[in-house]
Formats: sequence, structure tokens, C-alpha cells
Amino acid sequence: MIRPLNILFIHQNMPAQFKFLAPALAADGHRVFFLTQACRARLPGVTEVIYPTPEKGREDSHLYLRPFENAVLHGQAVARALGELRERGIVPDLVIAHPGWGEALFIKDVLPRVPLICFAEFGYRGRGLDVGFDPEERTSLSTICRARARNAHLLLSLEAADAAVSPTRWQKASHASALQSKIEVIFDGIDIGKVGPRPDAVVTLPNGRTVRRGDPVITYVARNLEPYRGFRSFMRAIPLIQKRRPDAEIVIVGGDGVSYGRSPAGFASWREAMDAEVHYDASHVHFMGKLPYEAYLDVLAIGAVHAYLTYPFVLSWSCVEAMAVGAVVVGSDTGPVREVIRDGENGLLTDFFDGPALADRLVGVLHAPERYAPLRQKAIDTVHCHYGVDRSLAAWRSLIDRVTAVRAENRIASHGARMAASANRATRRRTQALRRASQ
Repeated sequence: MIRPLNILFIHQNMPAQFKFLAPALAADGHRVFFLTQACRARLPGVTEVIYPTPEKGREDSHLYLRPFENAVLHGQAVARALGELRERGIVPDLVIAHPGWGEALFIKDVLPRVPLICFAEFGYRGRGLDVGFDPEERTSLSTICRARARNAHLLLSLEAADAAVSPTRWQKASHASALQSKIEVIFDGIDIGKVGPRPDAVVTLPNGRTVRRGDPVITYVARNLEPYRGFRSFMRAIPLIQKRRPDAEIVIVGGDGVSYGRSPAGFASWREAMDAEVHYDASHVHFMGKLPYEAYLDVLAIGAVHAYLTYPFVLSWSCVEAMAVGAVVVGSDTGPVREVIRDGENGLLTDFFDGPALADRLVGVLHAPERYAPLRQKAIDTVHCHYGVDRSLAAWRSLIDRVTAVRAENRIASHGARMAASANRATRRRTQALRRASQ
């Protein structure tokens, strides 16, 4: 960088995907601000700026338009917040924003000369990705059309952006092909100094028993226990697992809310719905709820084998973190997982809906854990080579250098053009004056 920059991050829930990048840029000497609705974790060197959560759009709007109306309201709120920052003397030299809720919609209208990098997490489609993937989720023409309409504010934001970042190649490919040339693939980054094997980790289960590495433990993690992350498939595999390995401890981490998709009909949560459907020995199935980060890492570390299932949707950090601690990951054979896990090399893959196949692979690892030691090490190597935070930060810094350099070149070119125009006007005035004097 030629000089320290004023860098503004925008995401409604700080720090989100920028928990490493924002403080790293602050440590580089830049003035870093974070515009957000809620600060979940303070970051060293980063000044948070809270803007009020806008009211929701009208309930009587057309069903397809409600997400866009809410996005416009978020975009307006951010536009007002940018004006208030300017009044305080804070004018960004660079904005990095997540456009998912509409916050990036009007940034370039308020700050037309300021470079904007958008975080391109996922592009919705009516067919071929998450919509229509699960036969238990009814898909109608309205579902398909509504999914495509959800892209309206994302497309407008990406079109206005100077550059964008997707965490995986698969997620980049989910976006409109006409905009993919703007998108670089940079994974969010795993702190491999903290997230690694924990041979001494011990986990106390809700019933008071303790488990550690070497015990027959199967782990499953999701932010919330729901179909998008394969919770139904995993629960349906449990009776098959217990039939062959009744001693297996099955440790499940996640909340009872809904992050993606719909709530179950007639039940308070998907956990309650699956408890009504699946009959299993509950004394060996342990629901841990949501855990603090260190306790969550301990769960990943003590597992003999870890199940990670997902629709064709965004890749979870937990998949890569499980690999980083040296877990044998049995993943769903879906696009985002195939990008990270190569079957039989650094993990195992199985059909998302095939409960017997999932159970077979999980039990197979329990039966012969030593056989899968090379996969554990290869999983760690994969994360260190491709997904470590240092690699991610280097790629981000390179992108920022390029984007801000283009702005500086444009500014210099614009200044040069203004100077040349001024010189031409002065020359014309002198020429006219000489002509008048000679007449």
C-alpha cells in the first residue's frame, strides 16, 4: 500500500466472514471501521459503528418482492449511515461489504469514486442448486420463480462492485456467468495455529460421561439442526449405526432454530420432528446444543469420525475445521463438499440421501480407525496448503492492492486530464488575446 487507507467493512452481524481480515488490515496500519447492526465480537484495532435495524417491508407486498423490499430498506439505512460518517469526517478509501441483506445496494451511489469489494457468498437459482435438491421439499413453479427473484439485490450490488470474493470455486459458479469475471476465490481462512489436533481433549457428555480420542465417537455439527445440513439423513442413519455399533457415542452439536429453509410442520424444531420419526437408543445420542468455540473444537477433536452433510449450498466452516483437527470426515457427495474432500484421499464421500451408505462408512471408520490415519493427515495437509488464514489474508491484500491501485491510477489520470484541459483553456485565451491585440 502507498499510504494508510480508511477501510470500511459492512455486514449486519459483525464480524462474520471478516473476523480475520478486518483486524489484520488494522494491524497493517490502516484505519478500519465496521458498519453493523450488531457487534457479536469486538476486533482489535477495528472501530465498530452501529446503524439502526430498518423496519421490515410490508407484509402485503408481492411474495417475490418482499426480500427485495427489505434489501432496499437495508440499503437506504446504510446510505444514511455513510452520510453520517462523512459528517464525522470518516470518508472510506475502500468498502468491503456483504450484499446478502441489501446493505451494498447504494454504496456506489453515495460513494461513486470509492472502490467496492462485495462478498459473493451465493447466487440463487430456481433449478440445479439447493432448490429442488431434496425430494421431501415440495418445489412448485412459484418456489422456482421466487428463488430466482431473490437475486435482484445481489445482482445490482455485484454489478456496481469493482470486485468480489467467493470462498469456494463452487460458490463462485453459483453466480450469474456475466459477473463471474469480477469474482476471485478466497476462502475465509482457518486459524491453523488454533485449529489443529488436540490429543488431550476431553468432552463431558450431558449424562456426565467423558469421551476422548480413541473412543468410538461419531460427531455431527451444524449451526442449527435442519435438512439443509443433512440432519434428517443423519438421524435416519442412527438406528443402522447402533445396530452394528451399539457402543458408539453419537455427539450432535447445534441449535434448534432454522438458518436455512423452512421450519417443520407441526413441530417446534427439526430435532423434535426427527425424534418423532426415528427410534434409537437415546442413552448413546447426545445433543450438546450450541457450544463455545473452544468446546466445539474439542468435540471435533475427540471424534473417531465426523459426518458433514449439506445441500448444494454454501460450504460450512465446520467441514474445514473438522479436517484441520484431523477428523476423518464422511461428507455428502455434493458440489461444495467435493471441492474440499477427495473420496478416499483426504476424507470419504457418500450420497446425501443414502442412510445405509452413510452408516456403513461411519461404522467402517469405527471398526478400523488405524486404517484411516493417512486420511486424517491428508485432511490436515489439505487445510494447511489451501485453507489457512495466512494464505487467505495474502490473497485479500493482493486484491485490495490491485483495486485501490486502479482507483489511484484513475484519480491521477483524471487529475492529468483536468490539468491538460486547464492548460488548453489558458492557451486558447492567450491566443485570442494576441489576435485581438494584432487587430
